[in-house]
Amino acid sequence: MSVKECGHHDDDDDRQVVRRVVSGIVGFIVLILLIIFLIWIILRPSKPRFILQDATVFAFNLSSPVAPTLTPNTISITMQVTLSAHNPNDRIGIYYHKLDVYASYRNQQISLGTLLPASYQGHKDVTVWSPFLYGTAVPVSPYVLDSLRQDQNAGGVLVNVKVNGRVKWKVGSWVSGRYHLFVNCPAYIRFAGDAANGIGVVGPAVKFQILQSCSVDV
Repeated sequence: MSVKECGHHDDDDDRQVVRRVVSGIVGFIVLILLIIFLIWIILRPSKPRFILQDATVFAFNLSSPVAPTLTPNTISITMQVTLSAHNPNDRIGIYYHKLDVYASYRNQQISLGTLLPASYQGHKDVTVWSPFLYGTAVPVSPYVLDSLRQDQNAGGVLVNVKVNGRVKWKVGSWVSGRYHLFVNCPAYIRFAGDAANGIGVVGPAVKFQILQSCSVDV
């Protein structure tokens, strides 16, 4: 009988140890979640806000070949855009890394990416960039030609200026890891005419005041 009682006590001791370990793990997780929640309440982190202020278009035209089965349609574009980014946070700074800006039409990239300089944005600060976007004879899918002709009949074309890169958050001396940043800015550009063998969108150096808020995903 005495041997069985010792075995029973050993089982109880093992269960108590397991319960203590599980309770300690659960308590540690709850503490971490509580700390994260308190930090969020105190800091109120918000993603940066981007605005496309203007776009100066030097050239934007589509070339439609005589024999489309042999040569694809191509778009050429030269434009300068003014982008501003506002840090809405009172206690959080933002590091911008490897920000590529490019133009897109109908979800198809039509310019090369332009790399913006790495920068730090303090609390409530505003940063302004004015990159040039270039694309020369960029091949596009056949449906883009029909879409551009429809836009021409409507009197304007919707080009999306997109930003793709990384950001870091800074609180005091602590700096977070890198997070992916994606920005999409719609820019409506009015047509100025057409060409005999293609579609000319605007004349040289036409500046459009846009002041369009952008969607931002972090």
